[in-house]
Amino acid sequence: MSSGFYERVYEVVARIPRGKVVTYGQIARHLGMPQGARAVGWAMRQCPGRLPWHRVVNAQGGLSKGAHPEYCPLQRSLLEEEGVSFLADGRVDLGIFGWDGI
Repeated sequence: MSSGFYERVYEVVARIPRGKVVTYGQIARHLGMPQGARAVGWAMRQCPGRLPWHRVVNAQGGLSKGAHPEYCPLQRSLLEEEGVSFLADGRVDLGIFGWDGI
């Protein structure tokens, strides 16, 4: 993927409001790549720390382990600090906390 694509991903991530989440697939569809969720995941692996990376979850509302499984507890903690709660199985309820304003 080009760095231009990554920058477009980061522009979307920067707009996600506090207390809301979006999925990798939502970002990909928004950017015109309906099959590009994995490409968004690759971009997120290099996401600049100033961006709210923790607001991006997988299609089921789960925290994706990816290359850095140690970030899952941090991601959960950051989301909880923003008022996001988790279902018993550890997923975010996308019906409540999902952001469609992308």
